[in-house]
Amino acid sequence: VGKTLLLTELIRNITGRHKVCGVFAGIGERIREGYEIWQDLQQSEVLKRTSLVFGCMSESPGARLRAGLTALTLAEYQQEISGEVLLFVDNVARFAQAGSEVSSLLGRMPGPMGCSPTLEIDIGEFEERIATTYSGTMTSIQTAYLPADDPSDPVVVATLPHMHAVAELSRSLCEQGIFPAVNPLAAASELLTPKIVGAEHFRVAQEVLRIMQRHQELQDLLAVLGVEELSPEDQVILTRARRLFRFLSQPLAVAEQLTGRKGVYVPIEDTVRSFGEIVDGVHDATPENELYMLGGIE
Repeated sequence: VGKTLLLTELIRNITGRHKVCGVFAGIGERIREGYEIWQDLQQSEVLKRTSLVFGCMSESPGARLRAGLTALTLAEYQQEISGEVLLFVDNVARFAQAGSEVSSLLGRMPGPMGCSPTLEIDIGEFEERIATTYSGTMTSIQTAYLPADDPSDPVVVATLPHMHAVAELSRSLCEQGIFPAVNPLAAASELLTPKIVGAEHFRVAQEVLRIMQRHQELQDLLAVLGVEELSPEDQVILTRARRLFRFLSQPLAVAEQLTGRKGVYVPIEDTVRSFGEIVDGVHDATPENELYMLGGIE
């Protein structure tokens, strides 16, 4: 559903535009994906500020486990030197899997679902090293693969308490051609408060979620009765929700060769304003296809 592509876009935009150092840990992934990331970063001229550490799926469990720890150590060093660093991990589930394989080789009794008996300790020690110190700040963006799309997987349960914000990629949105396929209804953030993001940002975000939630509730009724039988208020909700979902699609710079569309970077102020116009009905008469892969609304 595009997790590695989205992560590469974040590396490109954040390290390139904010001029900060980045460290990327590729744990248990294909070497082809690592090569593509290296190519994308080289073309966008942010490779000189980014360190790449790989422990591919063909490597031994120890090498894959050490890849994550090595990247974290590099990030700590950059934090001491430059004061601000970004750590990207793809993905933390493979890191935990490598730990389970090492644990098995050591003859330890496996934990739930075959995981390492020290899973929570291993994840906790890794995540707690990602912290702000007197020398600077470290921010981490991590991906996690959900086996069988099961959010109750032990790795996910052990990792989520350490996260300040979570976004889920939806197969359903992917099938509809919405990329990146981020499902707002499954997202959560401790930072989404008026005190941190501002009153207008918070209002727009809550209104977007309200419209999308009501749109989801209407699906069964819509399948039975059709649009004409809905109340005028629900028809407005349906109109705006469809435009919101189309507008969620964004042309990524790292996907230009795949989509044929030039990548667009949209500042957060323009993003909030554009979503605010949609939820307030400014674009109710705009054809929804005109909002697809648009970037920002001028």
